[in-house]
Order: sequence, then C-alpha cells, then structure tokens
Amino acid sequence: MSAPYRPGRSESATVRRTLIGLALLATALMIGLPVVIVFEQAFAKGFEVYAASLNNPDTLHAMMLTMIVAAIAVPVNIAFGIAAAWAIAKFDFPLKKLLVSIIELPFSVSPIVAGVCYLMMYGSQSVIGAWLEQYGISVMFQPAGIVLVTIFVTSPFVVREMLPLMEQQGREEEEAAALLGARGLAILWRVTLPNVRWALLYGAVLCAARAIGEFGAVSVVSGNIRGETNTLPLHIEVLYHDYNVIGAFAAATVLTLFALVGLLAQTLLALRMEAREGRHPSGAH
Repeated sequence: MSAPYRPGRSESATVRRTLIGLALLATALMIGLPVVIVFEQAFAKGFEVYAASLNNPDTLHAMMLTMIVAAIAVPVNIAFGIAAAWAIAKFDFPLKKLLVSIIELPFSVSPIVAGVCYLMMYGSQSVIGAWLEQYGISVMFQPAGIVLVTIFVTSPFVVREMLPLMEQQGREEEEAAALLGARGLAILWRVTLPNVRWALLYGAVLCAARAIGEFGAVSVVSGNIRGETNTLPLHIEVLYHDYNVIGAFAAATVLTLFALVGLLAQTLLALRMEAREGRHPSGAH
C-alpha cells in the first residue's frame, strides 16, 4: 500500500520559505506600505491639523453623503440579490441563463461607461430626463443619480455570493416545506435564508465596500459639486488637486478604515462559512 500523499513533502523547506517570504514581501510593498503612507501623511502635521481637516464642512458632507448612498444601495441590492438568487436557483423558466448574464453585466462594463449610460438616460437632453424635469425632478448631478449608479455597479455582489450556495443545496427542503403547507414567503424566510445567511452577509459586506469606494460611475453623474454632490472618493481627488495634501490623506484614512473593517468582516464571514461547510458538507442541517 502506497504512502498517503502529503502536500508540500516534495518541496524543500528552503523553497517553501522563499516563496512564503516573497509573498509576504510583495504583500507588504503593494498593500501594507501604501496604507502606512496614508496614515503617515495624514498625521504629518500633527493630530490637530488632522482633526481640523476631517472637521471641514465639505469633508463632513462628503462622508455623510457617502454613508447615505451606501445605506440606500446596500438594502436595495440585498432585496434584489435575494429575489434574483431565489428565482434562479429554485425555479425553472425560459432565458434563465440570459438573466444570469445580465446580472453579471456590471462586472463587465466599465464604471465610467455605466455613468455615461445613466447620464444619457436621465440627463436633461434625454426623453426620460426631460419628462422628469417637467415635474421638477432632477436626477443627474444630484444625490439621486449617485444612488442609481451605485446600485447598478454593486448589484451583482449579493447574487453572486448567494446563488452558488442555493444551487448546491437544491430544492428538496423547499419542496418538503411546500408539501407541508408552507407558502412562498414563509419558505423563503424560514427555510431558504437560514441556509444561506452567511453568504448573504458576505455579499452585503462586499456590496457596502464597493458602494463606499465607488469613484468612476459617480464621477460622471455627480457633477463634482463641492459640498453638495461629492462623495468621499471624489472629495479626496478634489483636495489633492487643490494641493491640500493633509486634507486629502486625512479623508483617505476614513476610506482606509472602512476598507480595513470590511476586510475584517469578510475574513470572519469567510471563516464562518468554511466552518459551516465543514460541519455540513452537503449543505443540509
């Protein structure tokens, strides 16, 4: 009987250590060092200057607008993701593959292109935009436009995390619940969602991180109006172009902290999902 295969036995300790060291070095240079520089530059003139930069009215408005946009976009995409993943995984209908491709479209389209498309669709020169303006509704160069494009670019994240797990679990539990008399929403709430709750949370975290950091699409539809339609990423660019380096890096620390919190949440959720799959390989409870 042959000896069991042990990964890594064929490589020497020197090779393994070299590869690990190179990976750690690359990570430190490409990820760790930029983060350190952001905070070093932000505090270059002391904490008082840093705090004053963050307390600037335009910076505070940019942070608030960013949070409001994310607070709207994430719940909308959670609802959309649940509905889309449930429909695709649990039901058969024509053009299902086409629907999946359309949902993935925001990953393929450049955010700049997405912003231009929304500008052409809701701008004052478009049919829809002109019709809305007759009722005093302006979408482009307003927070509403920022919310719309943010919802678009972040729409696939929740679906993408939930759909594979739903498909893996099959339909047996839902069909059993239906035979016992449960109705659609009750099945979704009591059977389907508990099985995919960690994937749902993971997708929501990814969606929130992208919504907070989105730049390209928002830059097209916002109009870059300081103190009105600038989100935090746009405001950082404005400060940098104004040679306000401390202010730009101070605002960047806020985005960096959001990113670090999101990364920690992703890691914890990924570990939780792996632990759950280890206890329930088949996806059943």
